[in-house]
Amino acid sequence: MSYQQYKQEITDDVRVCLEDMGCQPILFVGSGISKRYFGAPNWEQLLIGLSEACPRIEDSFAFYRQTSSFPEIGQLFASKYREWAWREGKEEFPTELFLQNTPPDIYIKYKIKELLDSITPIDIEQIDTEENKAEIEALQNIRPHALITTNYDQFQELVFPDYTPIVGQQILKSNHASVGEILKIHGCTTDPSSMILTSDDYADFTLRKKYLSAKLLTYFAEHPLLFLGYRAEDSNIKAILSDIDEIISADNQLIPNIYLLEWDPDIERKSLPAKEKLIAIGNHRSVRVKSIVANSFQWVYEAFGTNATLEKVNPKLLRALLARTYDMVRYDLPKRTVEVDFRVLENTLNTDGELARVYGITTLDNPTALNASYPHTIKQIGLLLGFSGWYQVNQFFTQIKEETGIDIKSSDNRYHIKVKIGNSEFNKYSDAAVELARNKMKGVDYSLEL
Repeated sequence: MSYQQYKQEITDDVRVCLEDMGCQPILFVGSGISKRYFGAPNWEQLLIGLSEACPRIEDSFAFYRQTSSFPEIGQLFASKYREWAWREGKEEFPTELFLQNTPPDIYIKYKIKELLDSITPIDIEQIDTEENKAEIEALQNIRPHALITTNYDQFQELVFPDYTPIVGQQILKSNHASVGEILKIHGCTTDPSSMILTSDDYADFTLRKKYLSAKLLTYFAEHPLLFLGYRAEDSNIKAILSDIDEIISADNQLIPNIYLLEWDPDIERKSLPAKEKLIAIGNHRSVRVKSIVANSFQWVYEAFGTNATLEKVNPKLLRALLARTYDMVRYDLPKRTVEVDFRVLENTLNTDGELARVYGITTLDNPTALNASYPHTIKQIGLLLGFSGWYQVNQFFTQIKEETGIDIKSSDNRYHIKVKIGNSEFNKYSDAAVELARNKMKGVDYSLEL
């Protein structure tokens, strides 16, 4: 199999996942994305730069790295920056940082803010290459339900200007049903004190991580999820997955809706990569996720952007409507008069199709006949056959294609029909498809009658 075939199989798998789950993906964004598009430092490079910028840090970064972890080094450096700020380096920091109640690690975090703000682009046109600009355009076209990031910088806000950043502990108070959010779980340069950097920060984050993991569980269970800008060994991935693997990955089974994207510029000259990756998360536990290795991210972003249901949706408007609806049910309606400007909704209702676009849905002219003949999604077939989702059934259909040369999903036939709604396409399956999958599962001979 060639790399081009590998790309096509990954694209097909992503498309099936999007169709089956029927919702936009969640993007989990790491420092590799900022490094890729504007040269931001990763964690180690950031600490090296901080060690060189502070005259109170006399030894090299390598000296500290021999005996300490990154958070422990951050803790040591924070102390050195505080000493520098209160003595010979006072002119390097704003006067408001020298109040009695200022946290002692604010000085190193302020310098991180200065560095990242100075190198983060303020316009997409500042991205250095046309290839990267094309990737970013494809990334924007994914129109994710939400983004989760451990990055401090504001690059994601530039790429997705209609999305609302939720920083640090504010995440615990936000409505998880909202869309169009950038969840900055390790803080942001807009609030340097929110940054998770030192060992004390991580100890506090660990105490709150259970609540964060519970809040994110809905995302992990109900949406396609793409990790990008991380390596499989990244501690951030392991920390998040370790708290939820027992819920979303029983008996070490593959989690079919979680993808890990990794960069390899020489991948086309190597053996084809595995499509699954086993990530060790500690205490003799591991999680199996889908793996994508690419020398260009554009085709991967385009694969995740194939579900264009939300093409016409303004995330800010949808988020506001959902928030108001949630508040009316939960609080406002029983207790007091709700003051709502209905002009937007009135315009929406008076324009054909607009309400559907606001809520990310569309309509069918004759859904009754369609649903009678093709009532199943691929996930529903999986559940009927005793599986937990769609993955095994998709494997059956792939095996049938390999055995017969016929891909039942490539055309409208007695097993399958493709429904086009706007720019989106959805696969529906008949009872005959259920029997076909059941026969394949049992090893019974079958014949195709298209």
